[in-house]
Amino acid sequence: MSQMTALGADWWNDSGAPHELAEAVALGAVGGTSNPVIVSQAAKANPELVNPILDRLVRDFPADTEDDLAWRLIHELAVASAAKLRPVYDATRGVKGFLSVQISPKYYPSKERMVAQAVQLAGLAPNIAIKAPATETGIAAMEEMTARGIRINATVSFSVAQALAVAAALERGLKRARSAGHDADAIRPYITLMIGRVDDQLKRAAEAQKITVTPGTIEWSGIAVFKHAHRLFQSRGLPGTLLAAAYRHEAHWSQIIGREVLQTVPYNWWTKFNVSATEPKLTLDQPVDGAVLAELRAKFPDFIRAHDENGMKPADFIRYGATVHTLHQFLGGYADLLALVRARMIPV
Repeated sequence: MSQMTALGADWWNDSGAPHELAEAVALGAVGGTSNPVIVSQAAKANPELVNPILDRLVRDFPADTEDDLAWRLIHELAVASAAKLRPVYDATRGVKGFLSVQISPKYYPSKERMVAQAVQLAGLAPNIAIKAPATETGIAAMEEMTARGIRINATVSFSVAQALAVAAALERGLKRARSAGHDADAIRPYITLMIGRVDDQLKRAAEAQKITVTPGTIEWSGIAVFKHAHRLFQSRGLPGTLLAAAYRHEAHWSQIIGREVLQTVPYNWWTKFNVSATEPKLTLDQPVDGAVLAELRAKFPDFIRAHDENGMKPADFIRYGATVHTLHQFLGGYADLLALVRARMIPV
């Protein structure tokens, strides 16, 4: 990963454990991400870290609900991780060094609840960005967050249409932020495209509809979406730094390396990439093979929805298969986290 950094391409660590983030920062990572699934996974993988925190919280706040304690845990881990990134934040004068913390997946129907929690989470540390879903409601919430001077990171996002809709909301939010006296130039929002989940969606469609595909073709779908979004953002000068997430194979890393974008890579993946025989190169502007694109377009309407500028309208975002699957997973991850908290509250 240090070779990638030497090319001027930035990356983040995608895990909920502060010690994994510290290891990434030592290799050049300039940010980190978190969400309920990641925190739940971190709690399961690092009980020696998380259980003492939970036990202390249970003792100190005996009247708290499971949700209360879960969010106290999320806050503590976020503060610890943000501290690991603070030297990067300070050295770059607030340009880099941010930790993205996700609002509760339960709040996806409510703009007001998303914004209220965003204000609370952003107050935990100066280098925290807020993740919210790129649904019609979530995009409206992110416009409001931006107008209040909060740096956002759009998530649950898989398509060029979503990225463009977020960028349009950011333009409105940044204009409002300037009018309110905020330093809009310092907000620097992010727009995530979960490229591996595009692949996942097409694989589910192929299995359900018995679609025969040339081996390896689907693995280019998320890459193609990201490259197309990048071309549009560069040519139009749109606000928001594109950020790739949800890795499934090495090409998700090696084929989208560029100086104008970010990659947020799970710990188990970047440790593999770090010892890979593949030499990192600036590949972001290299086009996807035309035959691959033609096959994807011919066989998968869901690829067209994800890839094309007008592939979906904002009202369609929440009904897109990858959105439905991801929201269910995030809600399930949050339920798993509550179960872990419950086990410390009421030991079996």
